[in-house]
Amino acid sequence: MAKSLVAEFTKGLWKEVPPFRLVLGLCPTLGVTTSMKNGIGMGLATTFVLVCSNILVALLRKVIPSKVRIACFIIIIATFVIVVEQLMQAYAYTLFIDLGVFIPLIVVNCIVLGRAEAFASKNGVVFSTADGLGIGIGYTCALAVLGAIRELLGTGGLKGDVFGLLPYSFPNLFGASFEPFGFAVQAPGAFVALGLMLCAMNLIPSK
Repeated sequence: MAKSLVAEFTKGLWKEVPPFRLVLGLCPTLGVTTSMKNGIGMGLATTFVLVCSNILVALLRKVIPSKVRIACFIIIIATFVIVVEQLMQAYAYTLFIDLGVFIPLIVVNCIVLGRAEAFASKNGVVFSTADGLGIGIGYTCALAVLGAIRELLGTGGLKGDVFGLLPYSFPNLFGASFEPFGFAVQAPGAFVALGLMLCAMNLIPSK
């Protein structure tokens, strides 16, 4: 059991990392990764919703009628999204403003709903928690890496403060003579950066 539990957790860190392996959740991946801070913030918010909804769906999986399961899953997910919104408005308002409409859109994020339908509704609480944590952490790391690449190219450095807990400032990492590549932090740059990341991931075996 311990081995399979570890497998459920670690699959989301590499083998099934959502944006690059499963190609899911691309809307927020493209929309918020103008900086590493935004990527981490969005990833952690999604992880919270994913883990909590997985746990509740696993607990109620034998009670929810199959004909209305999707509607029930959406209600559960929406409840935790509201919790995240309220917490971010109270403790990380600047980040909440930066992420904008992508926070409420977690309700329809195919990663969260997909894990509820494909995994949590068929497995117990422990395995569903491990699944949610693994997928969520993998998603957070993917957004952070993509955001860092775009921010580095677009501004020449990294600067931010995630939830008021992790302040960091690394301006001018390429030197004062570096000319920022503004295209990287614009909408078309998101597609180019994601495409290059997908290409790189396809060259690396998933196992």
